[in-house]
Amino acid sequence: MRITPRVAAPLFAFLLSSCAATPQGSGLSRPWIDAGEVRAIQQPDGTSAPQVRGVWQSRGYGRLLAIDAQGVTQYEIGDTCYLPPSEDAQSEMDSIGYRFFRMMPDGDSAIFQLLRGDTMVLFDRIAELPAQCRDEPDTGPKAVAAALLDAFERHYAFFDRRPPDHDTRAAKLRDAMRPGMDDDALWDALALYMDGLSDSHTKLIGEIDGERRRIQDGQGETLPRERARKGGESAWLVGLIEQATQKLGDTAHHTGRDRIVWGTIDGRVGYLQIFQMGGFTDREDFGSDAWAEAEMAEFDRIMDEAFSAFQDADAVIIDLSNNRGGWDRIAKALPGRVTDRAYTGFTTRARGSGRAPYPHRIEPADGPRFSGPVYVLTSDVTVSGGELATLALRQNPNVIQIGKTTRGAFSTPLAKRLPNGWLLELSNEIFAAPDGTVYEETGLPPQVDIAVYPDEDPVAGHWRAVEAVVAMTAHE
Repeated sequence: MRITPRVAAPLFAFLLSSCAATPQGSGLSRPWIDAGEVRAIQQPDGTSAPQVRGVWQSRGYGRLLAIDAQGVTQYEIGDTCYLPPSEDAQSEMDSIGYRFFRMMPDGDSAIFQLLRGDTMVLFDRIAELPAQCRDEPDTGPKAVAAALLDAFERHYAFFDRRPPDHDTRAAKLRDAMRPGMDDDALWDALALYMDGLSDSHTKLIGEIDGERRRIQDGQGETLPRERARKGGESAWLVGLIEQATQKLGDTAHHTGRDRIVWGTIDGRVGYLQIFQMGGFTDREDFGSDAWAEAEMAEFDRIMDEAFSAFQDADAVIIDLSNNRGGWDRIAKALPGRVTDRAYTGFTTRARGSGRAPYPHRIEPADGPRFSGPVYVLTSDVTVSGGELATLALRQNPNVIQIGKTTRGAFSTPLAKRLPNGWLLELSNEIFAAPDGTVYEETGLPPQVDIAVYPDEDPVAGHWRAVEAVVAMTAHE
């Protein structure tokens, strides 16, 4: 079916808004091996599973969960313990809590997960909620600054790659603190700590006098440049989609709520561009089983159709040059479309978790697959889940990465509410290639370097890059 080029609001709403001591316990470094099956914390009758009720403290992550029959209450714990203010979510990571668990055999430790198949956080059962957690949190400037410093010192994993170190940054913040300072002055002081931290997964979000504020660095060169042009990022994305669908002609499909474009070029090269690893449905129950099932079903439907069309292709181009990340499960499902064997795509571990790196396996998709030459197009816009997919794809000998180096922000953001309700997100997870190589900050360099979004014409230049890849396939 031919899909008429269009641009709907959901894509741009999504893209434009995107972009310690280890507790004692079982001592298992690979808990996922012995843990039981994944179960939902909430049972069908609305109460929590009896075996998971109690108080649990995480290894790493700075989390404490108090689970009773009614559900889960999450506390932030470090130098202090407090119950964060109950306010509207300020980001997707802030909008969901732990929903699933895998019990360890001894019942004294368990793995908790936000979403099925995602990051596994090991928690240990403790006797009771610490007394300090019951106190009303101090929301004054000094306490807020202390909580931010404590979170970075305990959990941030990349000061070695993004200097200066914590102590240097903390000194700047402390020098800016003054008695009786208002929220404006406090915000400016915290900004001093985060200044130059070129990590798009680390941010501070808050509201002062009704004004929403955000501190976030590490957007690369292309994205800020396009946002500053006339028409901004929206005009750029519209131009890219319209150009791709026009070039693909009668084979063009624009689908997945504007997040996917696919078709064939010259009748012999499959082309698949994915802008986002998720958001393919209009469901609003983010993180639920129903949401996950619907998202995967829609992604699989689209991939089945596309890869059925690619069966006789000479090669396939997977264009992730404008991929802004998303759900890790989608990022791992995509490489499964171009492999006939299972393999480890990458590993993860969290600072302070005491856990061995967890191997993320890429399984061949059940639906149509392509086993010929694959070219992955990337740029400095490619980030997060887009980088995970690229990293996993690169472990496949049939895949070549072409374009520009990716952004270098892999870690799933750790969302932590500060005592006054401001939201801090930081990078605490270390993603690595199977051989242990870490590409945080440096990004994944292409095996063949070509311009993707040249300054003089980023829309036409993008398709010239695609055509350059097509020309390479003629020599296969």
